[in-house]
Amino acid sequence: MAFKKENHTRETCNASLNAVKDALYVLNGKWKLPLILTLQNGPMRFNEIQKSIGEITPKILSKELKDLELNEFLQRKVFATTPVTVTYELTEYSGSLDKVIDELRNWGVQHRERLVASRKTNLVLDEIEA
Repeated sequence: MAFKKENHTRETCNASLNAVKDALYVLNGKWKLPLILTLQNGPMRFNEIQKSIGEITPKILSKELKDLELNEFLQRKVFATTPVTVTYELTEYSGSLDKVIDELRNWGVQHRERLVASRKTNLVLDEIEA
């Protein structure tokens, strides 16, 4: 699908560019979307999130969780227990990303399939040429 040029003006281009920049600014980095996907299973504690995600350091996890909370994608809940229990859960607003995540997932599957097919084709061509 190509961009339609008939409605493409400097103003619409700038508006589109700024909107995409805003989205990328909020969702930047390699951890924010995986964190959101992880928390779709329900509220989790810090260590549970870290174990689920894998390679993320506590320092980075803490920063990413704070960023997601600041942008209202997740809520941090503190319970007055001994020791204190803290959980993280998605907000209703995080559901506004559902279509974006679905589209990224679909594109990712198609892209991976395309690369695999391309590599298979290249291997066959290399064998023919050899």
